[in-house]
Amino acid sequence: MKQIEQAHLPIAAQTHPGMSGKNNEDSFAVSACVKEDHNETPVVLAVLCDGIGGHRAGEVASELAVNRISQRVVESDGNHILETMESAIQEAGQEIYDHAQADEARHGMGATCAAACIVGNRLYTATVGDSRIYLMRGENISQLSIDHTWIQEALQAGIMTPEQVEGHPNAHVIRRYLGSPTVPEVDLRLTLRAGESSEDALDNQGLPLLNEDMVLLCSDGLSDLVKAEEILTVCHNYSLDQVPQALIDLANARGGHDNITVVIARMTEAYASKPKPRLLSAPVNWKSLATAALIVIGLAIVLGLAVGGWLWLRDRRDGDIAPGTAVEETLQLTQPVGQGTPVPEWMMQPTAGEEEIVLPAEMDDGPTLTPWPTHTLQVSATLPVIPSFTPTP
Repeated sequence: MKQIEQAHLPIAAQTHPGMSGKNNEDSFAVSACVKEDHNETPVVLAVLCDGIGGHRAGEVASELAVNRISQRVVESDGNHILETMESAIQEAGQEIYDHAQADEARHGMGATCAAACIVGNRLYTATVGDSRIYLMRGENISQLSIDHTWIQEALQAGIMTPEQVEGHPNAHVIRRYLGSPTVPEVDLRLTLRAGESSEDALDNQGLPLLNEDMVLLCSDGLSDLVKAEEILTVCHNYSLDQVPQALIDLANARGGHDNITVVIARMTEAYASKPKPRLLSAPVNWKSLATAALIVIGLAIVLGLAVGGWLWLRDRRDGDIAPGTAVEETLQLTQPVGQGTPVPEWMMQPTAGEEEIVLPAEMDDGPTLTPWPTHTLQVSATLPVIPSFTPTP
């Protein structure tokens, strides 16, 4: 792919160390590209990593992971984006482990990862750990990612109930992370509904985004303190460029015990998935159509019987005419004599017209380009965030 300076979607991002005084071990990057195909399909990649390990090792791990994943995806052709994201995350995990083994002070360092790639208007996700990805559509919010934590496994196994989660001592024990001795499995499930099977969640990849859909990535410093419904409320009450700071302020007001990072993108009408045009502008009245069809069939039968009867009578009459008078008798049927009666009207078949259906032409609003922020200079330069459309509460 070819990297460009402006993303095709409005994006805002912010990170904060929190209120505990600890070093900020979160890292993120947003990369904008176009596929080098005949359409130059626009692509935007957001990667967020939360570092693990003391002596600044967590910061090293998260930044290494963000840079490695972003580089691998940007350098690909973009045709197999999900497979590319998966292999890039696995490579980053192995690289973190190798660095930790080479430096005793960094033994045990690691990072979580949440990556979202929007190709045109289709969403692809990949995660390891407990950094989350949310989708907001209208008045609904859904957690697309699945936490790889002890708590989540206990909930799925029925050992715990949701009411027992808050304050549990194992609340921050993660079961997958980049930098582990064994390369972790990258979770490619994109969950849209509660109780959805893993196969169905995998099939959701490439989800078409609608106009005004918002995709949000965050570290557990936010999700531990701010509920999903509260995130939705903030997103509806602030402009896009204000959302990250508003969510960080809310988490810090509740203690801010960890680093907090938020990345949010919003789909625009220019690229949004549109419903297929309908053939008719009004609902089809099947009852009326069936009645009309029966009437036409009935008329055709009556007409067929009438014509058939006339032909039968003509053939029978012709069989009784003497050879010398055949032409004269036939003329009496087809040619009026004096003031005689012309051919009957019931022998003339009516001609039905066809109504032409005209479809409205689709409108193309064209692309809207806006800059994006980044927290790691190795991937892309820092650009100011342009204020975006403010969703109506």
